[in-house]
Amino acid sequence: MPGTTLPPFPDDVRIHPLLIIDYDLVKVGHKEEIERLWEAATTLGFGSTLKNHDADQEVDDMFDVGAETLALPLEERMKFEQGDSGQSFGYKKAGAQAIDGTGKFVDNTEFMNISKDDALAYPQVVHLTYPSTINARMENTVAPFVRKSLDVTYAVLNIFNDKLGLPDGTLEGLHAMDEHSACEVRCTRSPPVQDKAAVDRAMLAAHTDFGSLTILYNRLGGLQVMPPGHDEWSYLRPIPGHAICNIADALSIFSGGILQSNIHRVVPPPGAQAEYERWSLVFFTRPTSSKVLRALVESSPIIADAVRKQPDRNFESGATAAEWLARRVRNQRINNRRGPDTWAASRGTEHTPTAA
Repeated sequence: MPGTTLPPFPDDVRIHPLLIIDYDLVKVGHKEEIERLWEAATTLGFGSTLKNHDADQEVDDMFDVGAETLALPLEERMKFEQGDSGQSFGYKKAGAQAIDGTGKFVDNTEFMNISKDDALAYPQVVHLTYPSTINARMENTVAPFVRKSLDVTYAVLNIFNDKLGLPDGTLEGLHAMDEHSACEVRCTRSPPVQDKAAVDRAMLAAHTDFGSLTILYNRLGGLQVMPPGHDEWSYLRPIPGHAICNIADALSIFSGGILQSNIHRVVPPPGAQAEYERWSLVFFTRPTSSKVLRALVESSPIIADAVRKQPDRNFESGATAAEWLARRVRNQRINNRRGPDTWAASRGTEHTPTAA
């Protein structure tokens, strides 16, 4: 399993504190814990880590699948490369994405994305085929991880649904398990730092996440956030056995900006951790592909009021969830770069669109 013996996260770097949310309490409707989750989601958006989410074995198994897959020869991995059309599923090679508007540098991170639809329909192919290492464990490893992630997702969405004053089942209905979407599992590997000049350079560009909710497992530091009102990056300290949970673009738009989609990036791990490969595992929840991203003002007076109070913001994206994702993915690809406008076209709901 990748990253089993690692140096500790250093104490001499700027850290943004996270609320630790007990998922066991959230599931049973504990009012104080739900209020803490809501506070995190409506202030930072990247503000909580979930404990007691009962996914440790599924997480370890998925890290193993990622390690097996990214150990395949590059020639084999490239058979499943995403390409430049805006496709998210499949393999992304290192160096395929710009990391800022200048186009001077590209990312050094590689990852494999596995579709929720493909995992749950296997052996039927819905979107894409995958390397043998994934197919061999699709039913006993990937699908259980997807289902466990969706369990957490729906529990959180239903809480948000209630807090936003939406009719029962509205948010869950926008993310129906049995409808096609761009929900996916991602396993990421970044190399150790070889060049001292690259220590402060982003490995994954500053961005908000493209979908609704992200559940993230890190083994090393490197994830940084820039909360609204701040102009400096701060690390998030990874906590073993916990999942970082953050809001993404679609939920921010659906909620009229009540839920916060926070800008973040990945840089080399701090201190002695920089000498090690950095692995992470993510489940991205995204709306059903055909759903239009717009504030749900007709369904909630709370959301309608929030939109009225922000006349300078546009909550009518004019795009479906699939179109929003494809635009963002496509315009980050370095092969599609035509100038700074390409980078600008890859942006989402970032409060600091030019941040690198």
